[in-house]
Amino acid sequence: MPAFTAALARLGPFGPSPLLAVAVSGGADSMALAWLADRWARAHAGAVVALIVDHGLRAASAAEAALTATRLAEHGIAARILTLTNLAPGPGLAARARSARYAALAAACRAAGIVHLLLGHHAADQSETLAMRLLAGSAADGLAGMAPLVATDDLLLLRPMLAIPPGDLRALLRAMGWAWVEDPSNHNPLWQRARLRALRRDRDGRGPATRALVAAAARRQTQRAQGAQAIAATLAARATLSPLGYALLSPGPILPTALQALLRMLGAAHYPPAPAAVAALAAAPRPATLAGVRLLPAGRLGPPGTLLLVREAAAMAPAGAAPLWDRRFRLGHKLPAGTTLGPLGADARHYRHTTHLPAAILATLPCLRRGAEVIAVPHLDASHPIAFTPPQPASIGLQPA
Repeated sequence: MPAFTAALARLGPFGPSPLLAVAVSGGADSMALAWLADRWARAHAGAVVALIVDHGLRAASAAEAALTATRLAEHGIAARILTLTNLAPGPGLAARARSARYAALAAACRAAGIVHLLLGHHAADQSETLAMRLLAGSAADGLAGMAPLVATDDLLLLRPMLAIPPGDLRALLRAMGWAWVEDPSNHNPLWQRARLRALRRDRDGRGPATRALVAAAARRQTQRAQGAQAIAATLAARATLSPLGYALLSPGPILPTALQALLRMLGAAHYPPAPAAVAALAAAPRPATLAGVRLLPAGRLGPPGTLLLVREAAAMAPAGAAPLWDRRFRLGHKLPAGTTLGPLGADARHYRHTTHLPAAILATLPCLRRGAEVIAVPHLDASHPIAFTPPQPASIGLQPA
C-alpha cells in the first residue's frame, strides 16, 4: 500500500534491519497494520513483533488474544500476549485501560530493546478524535488530532495509517485472506467515540466529512510543526540548558511559546501555564515565579541582564524510592533498599563552599539519602551519575508533527 510506505518514510529513519513492534488488538485495523508492517520490515531486512494486550474485561478476551496470536503465527509474525490483571469496572475505566495498555506495551518494547511501536489508528479514528476535541473545546494544538509521531522517554509511538480509510484496510485483509475479530465494545453507545462513529454513518471512512476532518487535522499538524521549529530556533539562540536542571536566558523579549516550552521543561508541568501570564512575562522577562519555575538575575552565571530559570523549591516533588524524581532526574540504577532520591533542600548550606553554584540551584539538586542523612549529591560527586531527563518534546510542544 503506497500510502503506508510513504507514511513510514516520513516517520523514519529506522536504521538497518529495523525491529518494529506492532500493537495488535485482533481487529481488522491492527491486523492490517501487522501485515503492512511485516511486509515493509521484510523488505528492509528487518522484522516485526506483534504485541497483543488482553485487558481481561470481557469473557472472550483471552480466547480472542490467543486466536489472534495463532493467526499471526500462521503468517510468520511473532506475537506476544500481554495480560492485564489490575483493571476492574468502574469510573474512568476507558482512561485506566488506555493507560495500562500503553504501560504494558512500553514495558514489552523496553524488554525487547525495541524503540519503534506502531499503532493502528486510521482516518476514521482521526476524524472522531478531532470531533471529540471540538466538542470538548480544545485549544489549537488539540485540533491537530492524534500525532503521527510521539516521543516518550525511550520509545517512539508511530501512527502511519492516519490518512488511510478503514475500508481500504478491510479490503486489503479480504484480498489477502486474513481473518480478524470484532470487538463489540467498539459499538457500545456508552462510549462517546462509538456514538460519534454511529452518527458519522461512514463505516469505510471514505465520506466527505471524514476526509474534511482528516485534512483539517493535517493542516493543523503542519502549523504546529512550523511553530515547533520556531520554538526550537528561539531556544537554540536564546537559552542555555544545564544538565543540573536550570537554564540561562539571554536578555530581551522572547517568543511566548518558546518561554512556555522552557518553563514546562524545567518545571516538569503536565499542563502549560496560562497563555496570558506567559505572554506578559515573555514581552518583558524579569524576576518572577511561574509554573513551578523561578526567574532570577543570573549574577555571575551570565552577562548583565541574563536571567536564571530554576525549579521552584516549594514545588518540587518529595523524596521517594523511585529512580525518577520530580519528572526531571533519573538515576541510572535501582535505588538500594532504604535509600531515597529527592531534593537537597536546606542541606544545600553544607555544600556552598564546594561549588560556585548559587543557593537557588543547589537547593533544587537531587540527592540520595538514607533516612535523614545525605549520602550523595550526584551532580557534585562524579561517582554517582544521574541524568537530567525533563519531559520529552511531545509533552512540551516541540514534537514535530
